[in-house]
Amino acid sequence: MKNIACVVLAAGKGERMKSSTPKVLHPVCGRPMLGYVCSLIAELKVKKAVCVLGYKHELARRHVAAGITVAIQKKIAGTADAVATGLRVLGSFKGTVVVLYGDTVLLKTQTIKKLVATHLDRQADVTLLTATLEKPQGYGRIVRDKYFTISGIIEEKDANEVQKAIKEINTGIMCFKAEALKSVLGRIKPNNRKKEYYLTDAIGILYGSGRIVEQVTLEDADEALGINSRADLAKVNGIMQRRINQDLMESGVTIVDPASAFIGFGAKIKPDTVIYPFTVIESGVTIGARCSVGPFIHLRLGTRVADDVTIGNFLEVSRSRIGAKTFAKHFGYLGDSRIGSMVNIGAGTVTANFDGFHKGITVVKDKAFIGSDSVLVAPVTIGRSARTGAGAVVTKSHNVQDG
Repeated sequence: MKNIACVVLAAGKGERMKSSTPKVLHPVCGRPMLGYVCSLIAELKVKKAVCVLGYKHELARRHVAAGITVAIQKKIAGTADAVATGLRVLGSFKGTVVVLYGDTVLLKTQTIKKLVATHLDRQADVTLLTATLEKPQGYGRIVRDKYFTISGIIEEKDANEVQKAIKEINTGIMCFKAEALKSVLGRIKPNNRKKEYYLTDAIGILYGSGRIVEQVTLEDADEALGINSRADLAKVNGIMQRRINQDLMESGVTIVDPASAFIGFGAKIKPDTVIYPFTVIESGVTIGARCSVGPFIHLRLGTRVADDVTIGNFLEVSRSRIGAKTFAKHFGYLGDSRIGSMVNIGAGTVTANFDGFHKGITVVKDKAFIGSDSVLVAPVTIGRSARTGAGAVVTKSHNVQDG
């Protein structure tokens, strides 16, 4: 997308989240909100991108992708002020400016491409992304004139009862001619109840100046969902989870009950693996082909599972590698472990990886047999084709030799 710039608004604290964490760092399916927006920008391949941060910006900027410039809004004074902060970084840029939000994580790349294409095709000064909601509470309403042209946006907190009945809402996503945006920002006044500078006021000003105002309506209104509260976070998390599960199923993974499979963003699972109910797979986990995973299992960050592995039934695995054709079916804990191929992990096995100060590594080599209720105290190595009996405790550094 040549001659396109993005300005991402991500400065707010998120008062309704009731949290000391910047709102855009709260995770959706294991990934901070801001990460999704950064990925969207990467997929759009825009010429320039600026992320406007404010509250605890030193934390948030760690999650801004390379290639995106950070601008700091020193005083949180509304969306128009935030955009002005971003424009100062863009300098003399004269193309099209797309305004995005750090808490709108469900937007699809094709939606923004359609918005930009419509904006350029109609030679508009501003093009809005709108949606129609049956229950539009919390969103700014689209106001139209007698010719059905958009004449402005009224925020819900400033709307009267008639305006609150309008079902067409502003998603906040907008395309501007850079020249039109720069010309209008200085004319926005803090004339609303919160005494903030609203970017939405730019629409009425441009309309009143005879500028061209266009819009694109979302087919799937869920894409427009922003996150302002813990309830919003849960709703968006559920939608994103359904997308992740759907993509995995389309790639050849069987998910027996998608409603009870909680799979983090970025988890990789190969075809013909079966995921049973009540399974939690965190971001960054990789699972090979033809595996059986679950039910009631938690695979945590750093876990790598090879092909043809059977794991499940009340098992937690953390920062561990499990080799091909290994069997660990019945309740236990494998932490900081390097499990070889064709290993049997008996029911109730625990790798005791923490001594109160340090995490230790447990190594179980190929074809070993670990008896039920064994406790392996790290650091320790169980040799190739070695065995432990039921209830065995293998203490720290007392390695079991091959065979």
